[in-house]
Amino acid sequence: MHPDPLAAGSRIAPLEAPFDEASAVAIEELGPPIALFRLLARRPDRAHGIHGWGSYYLSRRSALSLRHRELAIDRTTALCGAEYELAIHLDVFAERANLTPSQQHSLATGNHTDPCWTDPADRAVIRAVDALHHHSDLDDEQWQDLRAHLDEEAVLDLLLVAGWYHAISYVTNAVRLPTEPGAGRNT
Repeated sequence: MHPDPLAAGSRIAPLEAPFDEASAVAIEELGPPIALFRLLARRPDRAHGIHGWGSYYLSRRSALSLRHRELAIDRTTALCGAEYELAIHLDVFAERANLTPSQQHSLATGNHTDPCWTDPADRAVIRAVDALHHHSDLDDEQWQDLRAHLDEEAVLDLLLVAGWYHAISYVTNAVRLPTEPGAGRNT
C-alpha cells in the first residue's frame, strides 16, 4: 500500500501495513519496520540486495570493529546532514560502541582534534572519513595514519562503509524521511 507521500512527511512514502507477502518478507529480513526499510521494500528485490550488504557490514564478519564502524557511519551521516540515519545509529549503537555524549556531539559537530578523542585510532578513522567526504580520497599522510591503526581489510571496509552511508544519506535526505518516533541525538 502506498499512501500519499506528502501526508507521511516524505517525498516517497514508505510502505504501510498491511504489507503484501513479498514486502513483509523483505522488511523482516532488513530488521525492524523503520521507515527506511519500508521505503526500500517497495521493491522487495532491492531490499534483498541491500540486506546482503548490511548483513556483512553490520555484523561481526566485517573487518571493522563495531566502534570504528559506528564512528565511520555516524561521522559520514553527520557530514551529509542525514539526521534520520544519524539518530537511528546513535540510538541503537552509541552505547554498544562506547560512545560518550561528548563523542556523539563531536561526531555531529566537531572534528578529530576535539579533546574527547584520546585514542589515536579513533582520531585516524574520523580524519579519514572527513577526507573521504570532502575530497573523495586520502592523501599519503592520512592513508599512513589510518594504516598505522587498521589493517588493510579494515581500511577497505571503512572506505566501503563511508561510501555506502553517503548513498543511504542521499536517500534519507532527498526523500525527506522524518526522524523515527523516539529517535534523537544526545548531542
